[in-house]
Amino acid sequence: MRRRQFITLLIGAAVWPLTCRAQQPAKPVIGFIGSASPALWEPFVAAFRKGLNECGYVEGKDVLIEFRWAEGSYDRLPALAADLVQRRVSLIVATGGPLAGLAAEAATSTIPIVFTTGADPVAQELVASLSRPGGNATGVSFFTSELLLAKRLQLLNELVPPATLIVLFVNPTSPTVDSIVRETQQNATSLGHRLVVLRTSTAQEIEAAFATFPQLRPAGFVIAADPALNAMREQFVSLAARYAVPTVYEGRESVDIGGLMSYGPSLSDAYRQVGIYACRILKGAKPADLPVVQSTKIELVINLKAAKTLGLTIPQSLLLRADEVIQ
Repeated sequence: MRRRQFITLLIGAAVWPLTCRAQQPAKPVIGFIGSASPALWEPFVAAFRKGLNECGYVEGKDVLIEFRWAEGSYDRLPALAADLVQRRVSLIVATGGPLAGLAAEAATSTIPIVFTTGADPVAQELVASLSRPGGNATGVSFFTSELLLAKRLQLLNELVPPATLIVLFVNPTSPTVDSIVRETQQNATSLGHRLVVLRTSTAQEIEAAFATFPQLRPAGFVIAADPALNAMREQFVSLAARYAVPTVYEGRESVDIGGLMSYGPSLSDAYRQVGIYACRILKGAKPADLPVVQSTKIELVINLKAAKTLGLTIPQSLLLRADEVIQ
């Protein structure tokens, strides 16, 4: 064999596997926007991966995920969404409230979007309707804002004396803050309680708000559903114990770390459904044809150890209605 032919064969043998690898289809990339922090959202991300797995996608093997976290700063969401669009991801998952979904929709009208929201996605203009979303977005809604906050206020009413003062914590930067305050005020009045609204969005503001409790002497407090406030759950649980004030939280995650009681949707189940929808879209389904999932799994969880610390006796009627009682 001539020298030139031999060299040509060697070059061809070396290039062939590289060419085969280059021709392999690239893995789709999911861009994941979170309004809060990765540490606090770890169980929900795990549930999202579980949904992907149930539908046949495994991270690293079949799909890649790029995470972007706003760390509670909602003004960062538009830039995070724009970054993922520039990255040319195959799909954007926008979590932690309607602002993440709205930021993603403002950044692209072509890349599919799957959102999570506790507000009405139609009222927030995320979709045209629940059954026929239209456009490039669909998602999971668990309506946590006014409806379930009213129920948490009713549960708190079973624990505290009548005609006493209740505190409502809200995030002033939330797009639904005005409606939440209005509805909660009406519900508190109907139950015979006075309501004081404390507007907080940072750890320092929450600490300062609790410092007013000795003067306010509230019988209890509730927290509006909000990713930034949810991210402060450890602080709320700690301060509630320090000031001996009962509350009913949004999610069981707060009860698991020592909070008194929670009533709200199973966020893990909601994020699992987001993973399933993301997988279906990657397989060819169009967001416009996928109805918004309305999460219906609501849990009442009670922590008896926390009740004892607060000097409370939980009514038997309430214990019988609980989905889980932590001893």
